[in-house]
Amino acid sequence: MSLESVRQFFQERGVDVPILITPQTTATVETAAAAHGVSAGEIAKTLAFRLKEDRVILVVAAGDVRVDHGLFKAVFGKGKMLGAEEVVQLTGHPVGGVCPFGLATPLPVYLDTSLQRFTEMLPAAGSIDSAVRIRVDLMAELTQGTWVTVCG
Repeated sequence: MSLESVRQFFQERGVDVPILITPQTTATVETAAAAHGVSAGEIAKTLAFRLKEDRVILVVAAGDVRVDHGLFKAVFGKGKMLGAEEVVQLTGHPVGGVCPFGLATPLPVYLDTSLQRFTEMLPAAGSIDSAVRIRVDLMAELTQGTWVTVCG
């Protein structure tokens, strides 16, 4: 279902972005990088946070960086990562397959500037064995993402 919502997301926008399915899990940055033969930085991880005012956001960042709490707080205020069950409920994607495409609930997407080091990224595609290879500028356009610096 989740994989299908991602496929539909691209079809509705008239964009040809093939979904890559691997025989092994790509649920972590390390396993995804190995499966696709790229560096950890080229894997785009999507993280879900609940902000103080009970607003949920997604942050997409390069796979080789970590959220810096000081930077995050400066941009968003207090926030807490969502638990796996809530992530599935709000995004429609399982943890390890979360991406900013084909979401069950429309959520604001923030793109960390760590992504700008690359021309293309490989975010998950709604399942723990899938990804898409997508230009960073196209991902920003399709998700209507806002650029922020929250990772160090």
